[in-house]
Amino acid sequence: MYRLLAPAKINLFLQIVGNCLDGSGYHELVMVMQAVSLMDRIELIPRRDRQIKVHCTNPAVPCDQRNLAYKAAALLQQHFPDRDGVEIFIEKRIPMGAGLAGGSTNGAAVLVGLDLLWQLGLTQAELQTFAAQLGADVPFCLQGGTALALGRGEQLTPLADLQGLTVILGKYRSLSVATPWAYQTYRQEFAATYAQTPNEQEKARQEGGSATLLQAIQQRDIAKLTASLRNDLEKVVLPRYPLVAELKEQFLAAGAIASMMSGSGPTVFALAPSADEGYSIMQRVRRALPDPDLDLWICECCPHGIQLETP
Repeated sequence: MYRLLAPAKINLFLQIVGNCLDGSGYHELVMVMQAVSLMDRIELIPRRDRQIKVHCTNPAVPCDQRNLAYKAAALLQQHFPDRDGVEIFIEKRIPMGAGLAGGSTNGAAVLVGLDLLWQLGLTQAELQTFAAQLGADVPFCLQGGTALALGRGEQLTPLADLQGLTVILGKYRSLSVATPWAYQTYRQEFAATYAQTPNEQEKARQEGGSATLLQAIQQRDIAKLTASLRNDLEKVVLPRYPLVAELKEQFLAAGAIASMMSGSGPTVFALAPSADEGYSIMQRVRRALPDPDLDLWICECCPHGIQLETP
């Protein structure tokens, strides 16, 4: 039996450069991704048959072949057909449909856990190859920390970690945004601005502002970092989801040094210079938005990806 901790992620930077030139239908992205200390807990117990069973504390989470934890186990079982099945228990703390990679980080945790449980002896590079087959966010969730992500998100470069920077997360429980909808809507509205050739895409990447953010992270220059945040998907999500736009405004009004939607939303994150100030901001937002449907969490930037839980 193994227990693992699977951190959520936020996007400090999300630039849509254009369509992938390989004809895959995906977008070419520049992202800076950050693991945070809001974590799901995954427990793996061996079975004596070939079955994969998934259980989750959140009844809304599908526990069948749609679940990335299930898909991760099935993928490894396909490549290692002599292995038995597994019972997967997910203690869900990361909200669903939130733009926080909750499903992806569960899939990454199963890859790490089954490598140990089944004694596969996989290298980090081999684990990353399997992760990329599961989804664009899974390779990052495996690695965690702070990273530049290119392509669909699978081309990762580790960056200096931002451990200690306080993050406040806010999400309306009943609100979710479908990632495919967000990207398809962006394509419909902004395809005319897409870089079309390799040279144009490289130029767009160079001019997109990520270099300033990377420098700020390297220097731990928080003022420069907060001024460099970017999420292109806000252009389509915020106008259609006014609650998300209002939450972002309230975080800033409450004293956050920066606030932005994470990924395709609808989670909004805010940055604070300390945990004490983070709690104060959270309390001010709660007073300004007393809606019981609004969930708020305080956490911090996390320097790692999937980890074994220590007793």
